Amino acid sequence: MSSIQTEFQIPSLETWAKAASKSAPGGKLEALNWLTPDGITVKPLYTAADTAGLSHTDTLPGFEPYLRGPQASMYAVRPWTIRQYAGFSTAEESNAFYRKALAGGGQGVSVAFDLATHRGYDSDHPRVTGDVGKAGVAIDSVEDMKILFDQIPLDKVSVSMTMNGAVLPVLAGYVVAAEEQGVAQDQLSGTIQNDILKEFMVRNTYIYPPAPSMRIIGDIIGYTARNMPKFNSISISGYHMQEAGANQALELAFTLADGKEYVKTAIATGLDVDEFAGRLSFFWAIGMNFYLEVAKMRAARLLWCRIMKGFDAKSPKSLMLRTHCQTSGWSLTEQDPYNNVVRTTIEAMAAVFGGTQSLHTNSFDEAIALPTEFSSRIARNTQLIIQEETHITKVIDPWAGSYMMEKLTQDMADAAWAIIEEVETMGGMTRAVDSGWAKLKIEAAAAEKQARIDSGRDVIVGVNKYKLKTEDAIEARDIDNVAVREGQIARLKIIKQNRAPALVAAALSAITSAANDGTGNLLDLSIKAIRLRATVGEVSDALENAFGRHRADTNKVSGVYAAAYDSDSTHGDTMAFWNALKADIAEFAQTQGRRPRVMISKLGQDGHDRGAKVVATAFADLGFDVDMGPLFQTPEECARQAIENDVHAVGVSTLAAGHKTLVPAIIAELKKQGADDIIVFVGGVVPRQDYDFLYAAGVKGIYGPGTPIPVSAQDVLAQIKKALAD
Repeated sequence: MSSIQTEFQIPSLETWAKAASKSAPGGKLEALNWLTPDGITVKPLYTAADTAGLSHTDTLPGFEPYLRGPQASMYAVRPWTIRQYAGFSTAEESNAFYRKALAGGGQGVSVAFDLATHRGYDSDHPRVTGDVGKAGVAIDSVEDMKILFDQIPLDKVSVSMTMNGAVLPVLAGYVVAAEEQGVAQDQLSGTIQNDILKEFMVRNTYIYPPAPSMRIIGDIIGYTARNMPKFNSISISGYHMQEAGANQALELAFTLADGKEYVKTAIATGLDVDEFAGRLSFFWAIGMNFYLEVAKMRAARLLWCRIMKGFDAKSPKSLMLRTHCQTSGWSLTEQDPYNNVVRTTIEAMAAVFGGTQSLHTNSFDEAIALPTEFSSRIARNTQLIIQEETHITKVIDPWAGSYMMEKLTQDMADAAWAIIEEVETMGGMTRAVDSGWAKLKIEAAAAEKQARIDSGRDVIVGVNKYKLKTEDAIEARDIDNVAVREGQIARLKIIKQNRAPALVAAALSAITSAANDGTGNLLDLSIKAIRLRATVGEVSDALENAFGRHRADTNKVSGVYAAAYDSDSTHGDTMAFWNALKADIAEFAQTQGRRPRVMISKLGQDGHDRGAKVVATAFADLGFDVDMGPLFQTPEECARQAIENDVHAVGVSTLAAGHKTLVPAIIAELKKQGADDIIVFVGGVVPRQDYDFLYAAGVKGIYGPGTPIPVSAQDVLAQIKKALAD
């Protein structure tokens, strides 16, 4: 039977435009265009004219420029790897979770470490009392690492480790644990993140300054290239940039610019580009901007091929960009949390359509607490359903040839390339990061995004539109931080009692000497120390003795949040509320002789400062005097600064589950120092089951994810007035 063909009379574009404009706001067709946060105009209709002259539309997957995928057959032969990023409490508990996930369809292990480990502190260090085991698994030595991978065959299961600051002792611990499992280094497969430039911009789990940190990266790339040929030595991450507020073009540009810097670093150590470039991988966030996320991933492969040709790379493996993706954590809402299942599914689809090589889907309850087994299973099954039931895997790059997607891919590539060229004029990404310029660009984007949400211009279902009158409580995982820390301290004592102290001291001294004089390979020396049962903290201290510990600036952007509010004329109620609140603050200043003064603080080792920076920016734009505490403060240090700065209130931003330990400690410390008139409020990820505990401890206000900043600011102002009246 022949195919059915029908003759159609195709109207001109002018005819279509006339018809479409009748229903467009104000009768203007341009009103249907969408200007993305990246500055890209997305039109309601694309035609062949939009793709005329684009050279990439006739390319094929598995061949330069790899826009349509790094492998010729892509998912038609082998779907992406299903990963579950997880880690909590002790190595024993995390190991049980990994084994259950692998039995339930997971295909690789992705390890989340606690913040004490990230920052190079052993669990017995006084600065990490609230962080041990809370937002990841506590790892102090190779003995913990051996338990973490017990009964997980490391010659068969690939392991991804999100680690940057304490990358040397952690990677060394993995290598030694494998050796003692009987697995040689050349059999290990997986990825170590090892992406320190991103840490200085957004995530802040750095330890050493930028220059020595780049030395560490070069040593790891060199060592793994020669000894671990199946292991990816670096995962260049844009994920945390988008989570911190970057739009897709910024995430793409800064991540690829970081990649360029790492390639330069490795070449400077004497490596040939094709000797190591095939083991570089990337890591993207996948948010709710569906079309842009697909285009971003396609554009990333196009641009990376261009960048690597600039380094005269010859091997196809050096030219192709391989990537892991993770659905957004920031897009998850505390309010009406089952909506997050839908959000994660849509984001997972974008990652798949974009051609990811592995994927982690976040659990619906992660805006509240660490995921439960129930929520983790739903997240994992989301990927299994896409792989097994939808038949999406049968077609390679199904968006190819779409007028819209091909044009959007080119627009995304052009927008990112312009930023990359700007970075190059500054001398490269290390200088762009060191100057603070890159971090401020991301923070400005974050403030603008939050203002669009708070004003109602960007809709978040269940948060600023279609809100429930009452929220049902859901189960949340809670970690007994005190018990975990006590167990870790006990294990540390046993390890130190049963090792050879002189040999350990010599191994640690060798690390310090090599760090000082630039000789030797720091990963090789760390492996030798870890074999002798040196701890993560001891290896980190040996390096810190030579490199020092980095201290970040606490600059904040100004005016961006207010500008986004002021540019919105479509939501009169929110504008009226904003202006009335500014007037109240101005009246307070006139009455009291000074403006209300707040200090925004981050306690413990939680370096995720997007929320803190955005709140500080918005409060300042409203008329508050705002002080920013430095990252990684102890409660004692925070209280001292608050008293010295004569603030009315301290706002604690928490995302790492340390609030039940650290917030009561700051309240107690203020009281101890005679400043219990300073009120304390909390914002961030706090399970509702913990609200009563915090209120009983003396907290005056708790503002979870989705709380409009002007609403929290109004409440803080009211609490300050009440405290002064009392």
